Amino acid sequence: MSVRAQSRTNIFYKQMISVQDALQKIVNSTQNFGVEEIPLMQSVGSILKENIFADRDFPPFNRVAMDGIAIDFQQFQNGQRAFKIEGIQAAGSEQITLQNPENCIEVMTGAVLPKKATAVIRYEDVQIKDDVATIQINAINDGQNIHEQGKDKQQGALLISRNTKISAAEIGVLATVGKSTVKVTRQPTVMIISTGDELVNVAQKPLAHQIRKSNVYTLVSLLERLHINSETAHIVDDKSILKEKINRYLQEYDVLLFSGAVSKGKYDFLPEVLEELGVEKLFHTVAQRPGKPFWFGVTDTFGMSEQDVYQDEESNKSLSDIEMKDNVSPVVNKRSENKSQKNTIVFAFPGNPISTYVNCLAYFYPWYHKSVGLKLEQETAILGEDISFKPKMTYFLQVKLNYKFGQFLAFPMRGNGSGDLASLVQTDGFMQLPSDQTEFKKGEVFPVIRYR
Repeated sequence: MSVRAQSRTNIFYKQMISVQDALQKIVNSTQNFGVEEIPLMQSVGSILKENIFADRDFPPFNRVAMDGIAIDFQQFQNGQRAFKIEGIQAAGSEQITLQNPENCIEVMTGAVLPKKATAVIRYEDVQIKDDVATIQINAINDGQNIHEQGKDKQQGALLISRNTKISAAEIGVLATVGKSTVKVTRQPTVMIISTGDELVNVAQKPLAHQIRKSNVYTLVSLLERLHINSETAHIVDDKSILKEKINRYLQEYDVLLFSGAVSKGKYDFLPEVLEELGVEKLFHTVAQRPGKPFWFGVTDTFGMSEQDVYQDEESNKSLSDIEMKDNVSPVVNKRSENKSQKNTIVFAFPGNPISTYVNCLAYFYPWYHKSVGLKLEQETAILGEDISFKPKMTYFLQVKLNYKFGQFLAFPMRGNGSGDLASLVQTDGFMQLPSDQTEFKKGEVFPVIRYR
């Protein structure tokens, strides 16, 4: 290596920041994508942006919990066991009244309890003959097999808090309170871009010096887990073409995700082009392996004051301690309303597939979670065997995970470096080993990022 090249390399590595510092800069650059109202059945996976309250008592009436007969409990207390059937209360029918306290009414599960009835005895505990129901058990309770009105929730009670991710469970509650449309976070628009003359389409047969595109499809899939739709593009290693296309994408998308061209190679034009286009570099290179040559930046905030930009005051928090603050619009995105005023976040990951994978999980995911108001829960695992890692940088160790006794056990996977794409198939996640250690012992507990 020439003296000049060595000098460039030394400068490059001196720019490295810690994983924690990189993560802090990223979560301090979150955006507010706004709110949209969408049909109920399109909302699964979205982030709820309104509190949901009970519009009536839950249940809304004294509800029969078993098929059987409804009686006046006092008559049973007085020794009566045989009750003439007076009528039937079906589910969905208007409430009827027990006319004679010495009689009973047949009732179905889910039906409103007849007026003046105070207990339900299931069919299994009665014998019916000639329209007379005889109770076969010696003890019952007042109010048994009755789901009392308002017992679950009373009218006005908070059922679902805003910033909840909508699943099938939430869908049921939303339907119950009549929410045919739901206010949710508008998802960011994302363009995923690959660079490099060596890449060809999946359907093509590559020449000896070429490889098929894979990273963009990996990123698309990782974003789909967050219910984010994305588009893809490929740009050749030509600086003028790169600059022209990126300039257009910066005007059209909330987020650009790059794979490749961010290191110090002769054709790695991306960092230079981004800065020429006015994207503010927040860092370039992180003290980690894999994924070190990682560039992150944001477009100009269009004259916004510092008060408009949220900055976490506790810069030394761990990932699990970073609070997902609500009602915060760190970098206001007005793209949906005014395409001439917007901020674009740029994640430029290294080209090696393992590096791209881990950086998306370790950085884009927390950024997205905080942007939409979700708390990102950090998991841990127990290291299953001794391992050493000498460089003073964070090591994202590929691991196979086993779940035993309420805890994950992590067993290292010996891959062939960050280019070994196939190794991802054999592992379940990355264990994050800190930079202040070189020896990691079996039984120690460390953070883990699962992707299975």
